[in-house]
Amino acid sequence: MNGRPHRPSNRPGERPRRRSGFTLIELLLVLAILAALAAMVVPKFTRRSQQAKETAARVDIANLELALDSFEVDCGRYPTTQEGLAALIDQPSNALDWKGAYIKRGIPKDPWGNPYVYRCPGQNNRDSYDLNSYGPDGQNGGDDDVDNWSER
Repeated sequence: MNGRPHRPSNRPGERPRRRSGFTLIELLLVLAILAALAAMVVPKFTRRSQQAKETAARVDIANLELALDSFEVDCGRYPTTQEGLAALIDQPSNALDWKGAYIKRGIPKDPWGNPYVYRCPGQNNRDSYDLNSYGPDGQNGGDDDVDNWSER
């Protein structure tokens, strides 16, 4: 060794070495493919997210219904609209046989951050109560509401 860096020789039949890397066209092609995949996949995930929130609202309503039914068994009535869902945590003054708290972690908000709407007596369930979420738009009415009287 004489101290000079070793360079590969170009022998007959041997290809010269090329610099490795991607060309601009290759990178643009990969980006176009990724953008096309994202355009197909992202809408499916957003619909799944909406479905998951609706399912979470239905589960919350079912859990609140269990708590309300327990309140009714103990007290002989459902909480009034004025007492609201808070009666499941704090004993109303006229609920003598109250054995709560019927919900341990507090009254949940719907998956969109809004309070659940409770009415007793109900307008749709006249013999008991109405319990619903106004859904993602936060407005009463429309196909996005989740409630305890529909068959959905």
